[in-house]
Amino acid sequence: MEKLDRITVNPGICLGQPTIRSMRITVSTILKMLAGGKSVQEILDAYPELEAEDIQQAIKYAAWVVSDQIHTVQAS
Repeated sequence: MEKLDRITVNPGICLGQPTIRSMRITVSTILKMLAGGKSVQEILDAYPELEAEDIQQAIKYAAWVVSDQIHTVQAS
């Protein structure tokens, strides 16, 4: 796995949700914004303390988290 040094998990910050550099900006916030159609630049404009690499690592983290999950889907 690639180094994800910008993703932090601290039980005392955002109830232990993964955040970007302990800034109280959660990975899920970034992913929801991307899923809602926001561009990377729009996210950076909304959160000036973020850097483009923060967003890239949020995406990589999400891919890593779901890669180990197996879901059974029944055929129709």
